Parts: sequence; structure tokens; C-alpha cells
Amino acid sequence: MQKLVLAAAMIVILGLGACTRATPYQPLASGNAVAGGFSEQKLDDTHFRVSFKGNDLTPRPQVETYLLYRAAELTAVQGDDWFEMADKHTHDTTHTYIDPTFGPRWGYWRPEWTWFDEPGFGFGGPYRGGYDVDREDAYLASAVIAMGKGPKPAGDTAAFDAREVLQNLGAKIVRPH
Repeated sequence: MQKLVLAAAMIVILGLGACTRATPYQPLASGNAVAGGFSEQKLDDTHFRVSFKGNDLTPRPQVETYLLYRAAELTAVQGDDWFEMADKHTHDTTHTYIDPTFGPRWGYWRPEWTWFDEPGFGFGGPYRGGYDVDREDAYLASAVIAMGKGPKPAGDTAAFDAREVLQNLGAKIVRPH
């Protein structure tokens, strides 16, 4: 019986661990262990819409790096040499949760993170009323890219050499376990 309880506890811990990671560099799919990933849509022979969606633990710079890396990877797969970001946007989805902390304190345990200062007594103890506010931000970066062969257009700051991007950003890419 003890082994069964231990095994069940390990499954729960591993399952929770999968939920507490930033989105790795992966295709966007409903069966992923961690939410989010990249997707693309072909618009014509030289244009694609590329996007990367991160979960609430994935910071904005990482989401934008993954978008740039996917654009370079897709360009190389298509047999092209460079790409240009024609239209790039990053959207922030914010969820705010309000957790009331008032009410009875018997029968269950809950952490309390809010502290108050008692006048004349210095630092006080847990606040026995009010609420906790939690904010989660999730980012979605998207761009329309134009691809081309040969050297990238000179002087075009929105154009990138695909192989250079893959080489320079490759060490920053975290893939699924």
C-alpha cells in the first residue's frame, strides 16, 4: 500500500512539474506536455505568417527569440537564404486573479503572503482580511516574413541571413525534454 501511495505521489509531482516550465521551442499542438509553440501559414511562394505562443512562464524576449529562430528555420527549409520581417507584432494577454483571504482560519490551511505594520509595534503579522492579487502575462509574437535567395538586401535592417540567425540563436533554444 505504501508503494502505491508513493507511486501516486510521484506521478502528481511529475505532472505538476510539467505545468511549471516555460514553453520550449516546439510546434504548437494540443498534445504538448507544456502549452504553446510555433506555427506557420504559407501565404504565397515567398511569404509566410509565422507565430510563437508562450505560456505565462515564458518571458517576452524568449517568445520573440523563438519567433525569429522559427522564421530562420523555415527559410532554410524552403531553400532560401534570407528573410525579411514585413509585419511583426507581439501581443500580451494578461490574466489577473483576485483571491479573497478573509473568512475563518480553521478546518483548512492556506498560505498568507500579505503583512501589515502595527502602529507603534514595528513589523506585524499576517493580515486577516483583504485579498491577494496575482497577475499572469502570456505573449504571442507573430510576423509576416518574405524570403529570398542570394545575399540579403544591403541596408535593409528588417532582413536577416537565415543561417546566421540559426547559428547565433541556436544556443538559446530550449527544446522539449
